[in-house]
Amino acid sequence: MERTVPATPSDDAPAPAPVAGLLDGMPRQRERGETGAVETPATPPPTAAPDTRLRVLHLRRLFPTPAGTPFTFVYGAVLAVVSLVAAHLDPALVHTLHQGSSTDVAHLVRTPVLVLVASALWIAGGILSPYAVALLFVLTALERRIGGVRTAGVFLLGHVGATLATEVPIGLAVLVGHLPATSLHRLDYGVSFGVAASLGALSGLLGPWLGRPLLALFGWMLVTNLIAFTDPMTDWGHLIALTIGVATWPAVRRWHRARQPFAGRWVQ
Repeated sequence: MERTVPATPSDDAPAPAPVAGLLDGMPRQRERGETGAVETPATPPPTAAPDTRLRVLHLRRLFPTPAGTPFTFVYGAVLAVVSLVAAHLDPALVHTLHQGSSTDVAHLVRTPVLVLVASALWIAGGILSPYAVALLFVLTALERRIGGVRTAGVFLLGHVGATLATEVPIGLAVLVGHLPATSLHRLDYGVSFGVAASLGALSGLLGPWLGRPLLALFGWMLVTNLIAFTDPMTDWGHLIALTIGVATWPAVRRWHRARQPFAGRWVQ
């Protein structure tokens, strides 16, 4: 096999036409060393800053507002004013007011509506008590889900229902002679029955992973207080009010779906 040697162009041979001239109409990449090239530095896409305003908005929804939760806002303001005024009054006068507002059997027989309303204006233990804090957050969360009028209805249902469920048996026991007549004047006031019913209703709207543990924790606390036998009638009233709140689950879920059509997908 012969090795072929490429022929060297002679001086007389015509020079080949420049390729660049023939390909002027075709786009080509600009060489790196070519002058006049403008290089655009590659910049990474900007990272989205955390929306702090959205977080603040979510935190603000935990507290009552005049426009968003008018019932909780007004009721909480009234309770705060009553508690602050009572803190500056003479203790003997405050005790007299508590007795006049007590939902005992004697008052329920004479002025039932007056004492049921008046007893709900006092917070046992003051404005910094656990039930005052629970009232603020529980009623706010419930009102944002079912509205102010319905939240007030759930609260009053627990307040009135648990009061009657504990005081009527006392009246009957006195009537048949199982309890002394002094039991008719048992001191009973505060917002705890309404708060317990509202918490029971709210637990049905929070989903199983939050609502059930909250309900179990609060129920366990009430049962522990009942076993301690410090104030059995009031402790029974708390359990009854919690049960009333749980019994409202079908209604509150229906109201919640009516306000938010897609809320039924996660409410269980």
